[in-house]
Amino acid sequence: MTGGPRIGVLALQGDVREHVRALTEAGATAGPVRRPHELDAVDALVVPGGESTTMSKLAIEFGLLDPVRKRVADGMPVYGSCAGMIMLATTVLDGRPDQRGFDGIEMTVRRNAFGRQVDSFEGPVEIAGIDGGPFHAVFIRAPWVESVGAGVEVLGRVADGSPQGRIVAVRQGSLLATSFHPELTGDLRVHRFFVDLVRAGA
Repeated sequence: MTGGPRIGVLALQGDVREHVRALTEAGATAGPVRRPHELDAVDALVVPGGESTTMSKLAIEFGLLDPVRKRVADGMPVYGSCAGMIMLATTVLDGRPDQRGFDGIEMTVRRNAFGRQVDSFEGPVEIAGIDGGPFHAVFIRAPWVESVGAGVEVLGRVADGSPQGRIVAVRQGSLLATSFHPELTGDLRVHRFFVDLVRAGA
């Protein structure tokens, strides 16, 4: 990894390569993180989409759950997309009883809130702080945010359809989360936003 802030992508499952490519194009030095010593080498972390209950289990098996929690508590910037949003939440609805996450953002998130795989959809989302018009958001078995704590800034809501108004993008300090998958669209604005956030805290 060379040049730019060092941002790891949690490589337990999910869209790891797509996030690495987007982060690199956004000016970061990016690579996969599977072990605690790889986590130690990065300035920030992206938690990709995937299946949050499986990710929880693998984070424990790979010895990453507690180290990531500690880095989050110490102020490491983290961006979570889809399942990554669930992993960053302090409260998860419709999860497994033994599911554990990184307890970063004070929010209540509902798993698979938009429905099953067949209910996946795309739609416009305006994101506060990101210029250039609505973001073309891809939702795949996505969560939404039911409620947020006092320190959480709501950045984006669904603009159209039956889920109109549902919260799908939030920020709490150096922690960022979206329900959707920007790494699948070719639109680098969310990744650039996160890279700038990491640079600002360096």
